Amino acid sequence: MPRPASPASTACQRWTLGRHSWRHASEGGFDRRRFTVAAIPEAVARAFVCRHHYSASYPAARLAWGLFTDDEALVDDGPLVGVAVLSVPMRASVLTNVFPELEPFTESLELGRFVLTDDVPANAESWFLAQVWRQAAAAGLRGVVTFADPLQRQRTIAEVDEAGQPVTRIETITPGHVGVIYQATNAVSLGRSTARTINYVPSAGLVLPERTLSKIRTGEQGCEAAERHLVTLGARARRAHEDARSWLRTALEEIGTQKIRHPGNHRYAWALGTARQRRRQLIALEQTPYPKAARDLLVQRLPIGA
Repeated sequence: MPRPASPASTACQRWTLGRHSWRHASEGGFDRRRFTVAAIPEAVARAFVCRHHYSASYPAARLAWGLFTDDEALVDDGPLVGVAVLSVPMRASVLTNVFPELEPFTESLELGRFVLTDDVPANAESWFLAQVWRQAAAAGLRGVVTFADPLQRQRTIAEVDEAGQPVTRIETITPGHVGVIYQATNAVSLGRSTARTINYVPSAGLVLPERTLSKIRTGEQGCEAAERHLVTLGARARRAHEDARSWLRTALEEIGTQKIRHPGNHRYAWALGTARQRRRQLIALEQTPYPKAARDLLVQRLPIGA
């Protein structure tokens, strides 16, 4: 297991079974001859992402690629050791604000998930993304947008100590991101997304998307799964014929949801295609300096017992 690292260092975050670790660029060891990248079915990508990423969730995917290896030292859980997912954001403006000349959802997409497991050697990320961009461009993609969330995620863990006494500790799920990997792959930094108020569940270290809560309020497709998710977080199940809006208000209180003002995620973009196509591609937002962990993370400190 890679040793812990400060997010301010030149290190990249990895995921295995929902827990993060770090690979340092100085470790090296990546041999591209032992790896391949190929498009994979949504079911395969979904299973991998939900198994390993801390959010245990999958975006509205359009395309997905897998990182495969023939290195026997890395294939305890099969040859698939990484997944990149290009997805459809909630609003077309997420894409058109950056690439106004491209058709959203066909010529431009969002990098919704990018997950590599612990054992993949350092420096694999940039090579993996380069292969994905090459194949995505061949499929007609000309622009990709992504976001790095600076919010530190923590959760409370209830345990029993050696004396049999209940204790609570705080586990950091992710220290927050400024997009170090995106910077290393020459993404264009485009400031922050819009500041907003988020629904944060401290006990689980999760943000409840407003879109998910809206499904419950309106009873639209996906509301049952959204309700089940809140129940797994500690809310009681909704009774038959109980008003959904009223139940949701109570459920959010039961799981300890907090309203947190979020300054916005760090926004990045890549123009894809040939060198000529990339040079000619209009990026409408102003380019900004790369954010730095020392000043641009949003740290949440949970009290023991929160």
